[in-house]
Amino acid sequence: MFGCLSLLPLLASLVCAQPARPASAPSQVDKPYVLLISIDGYRYDYSEKYGAENLIAFGQQGVRAKALLPEFPTLTFPNHYSIATGLYPEHHGIVENAFWDPAFQASFRFTNPADAGDGRWWGGTPLWVLAEQQGMRAATYFWPGTEARIQNTRPSYWYPYNSKTTLDEKIRQVDAWLHLPPAERPHLILLYMPEVDHQGHVHGPEAPETRAAVKEVDAALGRLFEQVRATGLPVNIIIVSDHGMAQVTREIRFTTEEFEGAKFSAGTTQIDVHSKDPALIDRLYDHFIHKDPDLAVYRKADLPPALHYRDNPRIGDLVIYAKTPVRLRYDAPGARPSGHVEGMHGYEVARVPEMKGIFYAQGPAFRQRLVIEEFQNIHIYPLVAKILGLTTPQIDGNLAVVAPVLKAPPTRRMRPNK
Repeated sequence: MFGCLSLLPLLASLVCAQPARPASAPSQVDKPYVLLISIDGYRYDYSEKYGAENLIAFGQQGVRAKALLPEFPTLTFPNHYSIATGLYPEHHGIVENAFWDPAFQASFRFTNPADAGDGRWWGGTPLWVLAEQQGMRAATYFWPGTEARIQNTRPSYWYPYNSKTTLDEKIRQVDAWLHLPPAERPHLILLYMPEVDHQGHVHGPEAPETRAAVKEVDAALGRLFEQVRATGLPVNIIIVSDHGMAQVTREIRFTTEEFEGAKFSAGTTQIDVHSKDPALIDRLYDHFIHKDPDLAVYRKADLPPALHYRDNPRIGDLVIYAKTPVRLRYDAPGARPSGHVEGMHGYEVARVPEMKGIFYAQGPAFRQRLVIEEFQNIHIYPLVAKILGLTTPQIDGNLAVVAPVLKAPPTRRMRPNK
């Protein structure tokens, strides 16, 4: 169960060899612990809407934000990696779930394990790399990016993604990590839960199946909270989501002929067009700007500054994205038809507030019974680093935004001079 973890230990030893039972530096052994949990696709209003009793109580007793604001585009991989790096997607490089890189002359696809596990795609210094570089052991369970060797570093304990892994299997593993000997015990644990997002896509955010997924995750978290408390360790639990979910209203279809002469990558809410020919970009702009009123069409230089989505060559020279909860559908000759979906994310949070996520926190580092205003997810990185006593690189996140959630450090009484 040590080093790279897998349900198939022999395969794991071949794919991801790591030193067994790594030890933290002596200076890190007595530090606090952070358990960072992401519930994929958990909308800001789901707890109250669907009666998530454990999460509601957790937020009432600790810290809760009115909402957590995802970065654009509000997709799984860009936002999990923004949380993990404190950087906007334009700066960490995972600009969409799938994209084209003109320098590599290659496409990244989040569904391709070879891409997800290739460190060349992943910029910044994610939290698990930050911890490991400073002598602190980290453990992750399926968090996007953790399968890659980033800056030649992986978490001490990690699992290759397996969609069949149950919530209880993950909870048992977290408990096992917390029961390791002190020098081997990870002080940073990241845990990913996809169940709510899956049901939200297939059935929509208002569906009974989505409600059931919320209740299932909430019950699992209740069991996890009990197990963490039983350890007696100073564990700070932070629960977030990468984005929310909106009901899809209709589809807008695109064809290959519309992009003739250009390289493009097509997603369900956004299409990026790459071309070194300004005249071609102008022609495509003139075509798509009149295609549908629910489409936003921008040359890269004209993208709204508030999106923080310009400064990367992986972003298209022309960017087309849905302004409302519509689905973009690309009809390619001979392509397999994509499945039907009822729920979708990826939209601007300012236009589609259903994209907002959650932030709850509780533990010895946090104040109690505090509700704060919504904030951007890039500020979680410096918060976690502060609790763990880690030195951070230059990032987009700012600790000052979230510092009020932390307990004030105890003041020392000055002895009078004699």
